[in-house]
This record gives sequence, C-alpha cells and structure tokens, in this order.
Amino acid sequence: MKRCIWCVAAALAVNVCADDWFIWRGPNANGISSETGWNPESAKKIWTKELGTGYSSVSIKDGKLYTMGHNKGEDTVFCLDAKTGAPIWDYTYDCETGKFKGPRATPVVDGENVYTVSRAGLVICLDVASGKVNWKTDVLSKTGNENNRWGIASSAVVEGDLILLNIGDAGVALNKNTGKVAWKTKGMPSYASPVVFDHKGKRLAAIFSAPGLQIVNAKTGKKIDDLAWETKYNINGADPMMIGDRIFISSGYDRECAMLDFSTGKLKKLWKSEVMKNQFSSSVYIDGYIYGVDGQTKKKGFLRCIDAEDGSEQWNMQIGFGSLIAAGGKLIALGEKGTLYFAEATPKKYSEISQMETGLSQLCWTPPVLANGIVYCRNDKGTLVAIDVGE
Repeated sequence: MKRCIWCVAAALAVNVCADDWFIWRGPNANGISSETGWNPESAKKIWTKELGTGYSSVSIKDGKLYTMGHNKGEDTVFCLDAKTGAPIWDYTYDCETGKFKGPRATPVVDGENVYTVSRAGLVICLDVASGKVNWKTDVLSKTGNENNRWGIASSAVVEGDLILLNIGDAGVALNKNTGKVAWKTKGMPSYASPVVFDHKGKRLAAIFSAPGLQIVNAKTGKKIDDLAWETKYNINGADPMMIGDRIFISSGYDRECAMLDFSTGKLKKLWKSEVMKNQFSSSVYIDGYIYGVDGQTKKKGFLRCIDAEDGSEQWNMQIGFGSLIAAGGKLIALGEKGTLYFAEATPKKYSEISQMETGLSQLCWTPPVLANGIVYCRNDKGTLVAIDVGE
C-alpha cells in the first residue's frame, strides 16, 4: 500500500508529501510518519472538539478522523471531518467507568472497517462510512481472561485476516471479518499493543505482557520464545520496537530498557540501561539512535536520545512526562502539561525548532498525531485540538 496520499513538486522543487495515520503509531506502526513539507514554525490552532474523558489517540484516513471518549457510563466512537472537526457519525455503547476514566485504545482503520477496543475488552467492528456495527466481541468473556488493573489499553493490530490484542499472557487473535476467536492464551496482559514483524519467512508478533516479552507466531499463537520482564503493577506499556533483528524494550517504575538480539530466533540480551525508562510512551528509532521520554507521570521527565548500539546517552532535555512521534527528520513531543515541542532528530544535541502552548493543560498522556499538515493533541478530559503546521 502506498503510504503517501499525494505528492507534488513545488515551484522550488521542494517535495511535499502528506500522509494518513490510520493505525496505532502511524502508517508503519513505529511512531514515524513519512510526511514532509510541514512547518512547525507556522503552527496555529484551527479547531477544538470535546470528546469526553479518555486517552484514545486519533486515526486519520481519507479525510476522516476516528477517536473515542467517555461520558456518564458510556463510550462514544467519533468519526469527524479531519480538516474541520465537523461530526460525520458517532456510535455509543455502555462501558464501566473505572479508575482513570475512558478508553485507552485507538481506533484502527482497515479497508471499509474501523476496529475499536474498550477498556473492558469489548472489540467492535464498525463500517467507516456509516458507523454501522458489523460485529462486536467481548474478548475477556470469550477467552476466559481477566482485565488488568487499569483496563485494556491494547489497540487492535490487523494482521492478514486476524486482529491481534495484548490480552492473555501471550496475546489473543480474532477473525477480523467475524470477531470469532482464532487463537488465545490465558494469563495477565499488560498495556502495550502487539508489534508484528518478519523473521525467516514467518510473521511473528512481539507482545509485551505482564510476565515479559512474548514472541509468538502471529497466525497460530504458537510460542516462539519469551523473556521475563516483570514491572511494578504489571505495567509494560511502551510497545516493543523492532530494529532489524533486534528488539528494544523499556519500562518505567525504575525498571530499565534493554536491546535484545533475535537473529537466531531466540531472545538474547545485548545491553541494558537505566537511562531510558518509558512508563508507557513508546520511543522512536531514527538513523542509529533512539529518542524517547524517560520518567514517570506527574514527576520529573526528560526527552532523551540514546545510541542504539550500546544505550549510551547522547543528550537530554527536561520536558516533564510526555509522549513522542517523529516525521521528516523532526521530533514532535507533547508534554503532559500541554506544551508541544518541535525539535530536530539529531544525536548531536537537543536542537529545538519551536514550541507552542496547546491550551490543553494536564493531563496530556496521549501521543500526538501528524497527518496531512495537521497535528492532533488531546488531554485526559477529552479536549482534542487540531494544529495546522502546513507550509
């Protein structure tokens, strides 16, 4: 599938490439967009929308934005015009409130369908055009699994005809066309989403569950290998990150990060470091270096750059806790108090381009999204802002 929706040559031969962001962590599921030609120094807020409480990010496809929010015991899936925020359709269903109210997962668009996951493990397949329900499955009851402490946070990961979820101690798969359980495991999940990758002609999935990192066959669920990685409160919230035959994992609560070799089909620890401890904000990898937010919510936190070869720190910048994506060789970080930072993705030093106050204030735990010249940011109260960064 082509990742760029349109590309044009400007008068000065500057390539501009806009990109949809239709799955969790972007078109390549790595927190990086191929979008170019955007200008952080021109950033200006263009619209605001109230969604209800929650932590769901946004997905953008063909001019439509999909996200979720919670209000008075009900979740709502929203479809909005991505440029204006105007409503197109919505779908509401009952959902328990729980601590830290609202959905954690992000809607995922696949063809004519959009897949959502509630904090209670209800997976819903909706028609992208109308919002009509195609099917819904209560995954916890169907697989005999229990919810985790703060609710299911795994976004759906579409792999062929399957949907993969971080439920059970090594994942669960549903048929994406029917919602029926294709394979399952039982045990304690965690909060990261599965990451699918190729290894020696097979499609495998890295699932960061409560016991640690699990590598399974994506089609069958067969266990390939695992690495024990227990964290306080069973929180392994940052997605594993593939770097060729290596896998980077990181957890907060004074755990650590580590680089693992998987070239032989067995997990082997290459190095570990306490420099980058991602509580639940996933890092990004660019040209040999890892950029991420180290630290805990509501405490001192740092945007850091470390060398992927040995974990050594290259620089740090105190921004408090936050989240991070990247595009066009630039970092886009949202601090939990609502400050949006734009910086060069370089290991030499922290090189800020600009920053702006989004007006969101605490708590901003949801990662920003860049799609088609607009950056989208939200807070836990459910205020979504759209910021134009077009040339």
